Amino acid sequence: MLACLIVGYFFSFVSIKILKPYSHKVGLVDKPNQRKNHYGEIPLIGGIAVYCSLLITSILILPDTTQLRLFLFATGAMVLVGAIDDRFDLRVRHRLLAQVLIACLMIFGLGVYLEQLGDIFNVGVITLGVFGVGFTILCVLGAINAFNMVDGIDGLVGSLSINSFLSIMLLVLLSNSFQFAIHTFEVVIPCVISVSILAYLRFNLFTQKRIKKVFMGDAGSMFIGLSIVWLLTVCTQGDSPLFRPVAALWIIAIPLIDMLTIVKRRILRKQNPFKPDRDHLHHIFMRVGFTDRQALMIITAVSISMSTIGILGEVLKVNESIMFVGFILALICYIFFIRHVWKFTIKLRKLLSVDKLQYQDSILKNQSK
Repeated sequence: MLACLIVGYFFSFVSIKILKPYSHKVGLVDKPNQRKNHYGEIPLIGGIAVYCSLLITSILILPDTTQLRLFLFATGAMVLVGAIDDRFDLRVRHRLLAQVLIACLMIFGLGVYLEQLGDIFNVGVITLGVFGVGFTILCVLGAINAFNMVDGIDGLVGSLSINSFLSIMLLVLLSNSFQFAIHTFEVVIPCVISVSILAYLRFNLFTQKRIKKVFMGDAGSMFIGLSIVWLLTVCTQGDSPLFRPVAALWIIAIPLIDMLTIVKRRILRKQNPFKPDRDHLHHIFMRVGFTDRQALMIITAVSISMSTIGILGEVLKVNESIMFVGFILALICYIFFIRHVWKFTIKLRKLLSVDKLQYQDSILKNQSK
């Protein structure tokens, strides 16, 4: 395991160094506009580098299995689609079609899909039957686009995804003996991707003058979304699930709730649900005076708290219906918070001694997408 961590971090770091000069030559860069407040053209190669690290680490160290091969192929296809989208700005329907095809590759290649949702209504296990495949495709698309949508300020998608990956890893370790689980696909893959993302964050979040910034890009956020929903599906389904499906909601709570709220709002406004805007949670925090770093810390802390609730609920075997109702209440509280965000943030600014004028500085210094 230690070798996987070292190799994963090293090759992610090296891949970024190698890819950066070529990103400008091929046009794989993010340019500032009305929605993207950053300086200059930023390379969109973070996700590609993370995948390259995973691929190299898998080839060098991990045992060759059918599931690993399929996972690398599917995520590689997702990275390719994302890179093309980064470069040429694909139409939404083309991007969704590619995501559906990759979801089908996961479902039919792996032979695993959402057959049951657990006892979330306290009336017995909810089985999906013939609707399982279609529902799984919707969930895959939801997870991919949830992490894609939340990628709006430096370090956010990286921090949220590391939290999700480590939460999955912890639940798997708690469900098996440590000696057995430490070598399983469901533990090794989250660890390798997490350390690879840490190397990326050095270039994205902890930049210095001599180290130029890079972004994750759609290639990275969609790769992360697919990887997480793949792991959650494998861990919650089958004859011997490692944890209950309801725990998955808490593990990806912030990206999922943010996406559901945004899509609902856009539909009510009769807008394209996938149309980019600046109405996400991190944008709202910054509009009311928080800097991008403060918004990052607050959102990450909330995400960790919600994952902890899911983990504790699973460990303590809290009734699934209670955990599901708790998640719905969290969604309702989020919607209520967004509607009254100004009142909440004024109090929070006073509590944290945040200067209202910091917003101006935040916009000028923000290096986000």
